[in-house]
Amino acid sequence: MSNKPIKDNINNSIVQITDLSGNGSNAFSVTLDDDAITAMNAALGTISLKKFSFSGQIKSMDKGDWVVTGTVGATATQSCVITLEPVKTRIDVPVKRVFVKEFEEADEDSVAEMPDDVEKDPLGTEIDLGLIAQEVIALNLPEYPRADGASLENAQFTKPGNAPMTDDDAKPFAGLAALKDKLQK
Repeated sequence: MSNKPIKDNINNSIVQITDLSGNGSNAFSVTLDDDAITAMNAALGTISLKKFSFSGQIKSMDKGDWVVTGTVGATATQSCVITLEPVKTRIDVPVKRVFVKEFEEADEDSVAEMPDDVEKDPLGTEIDLGLIAQEVIALNLPEYPRADGASLENAQFTKPGNAPMTDDDAKPFAGLAALKDKLQK
């Protein structure tokens, strides 16, 4: 099997299916320019994305289907949810995606469970490797990044001059129970 490189550096990260060799594997190594990194930061809600890499291969499968395998790596910086300090996360994740010609989507009106094979995607005329990498990074970022030692104490927020709301104030039926007791007496 040949290991034909698609392109040395795929700046726009979109691979046309017609450019792929059906015999053997098609090696790829995605690099992103500053504009693409800025766009990915905006989409992910990250402060910065450094040391980005996505390399692997695209192989032909049965019936005109294609499989993408590789590794996505990046160092993402997010804001701590408590202190807003920068929090760095290193991501190095193996990737496998199968693009199939005969992709069956669930009917919108039917109630269906999550499909067993979440690695499958419908095959179009192109594969967007940048979008695959962005999705992998998004799924591996911490939802609530915290700086080391950051913890949220009992915080109370209110306008100056107003009394802060307590936990008892947040229980609307507590007042109704007191009113009921008062009316019964």
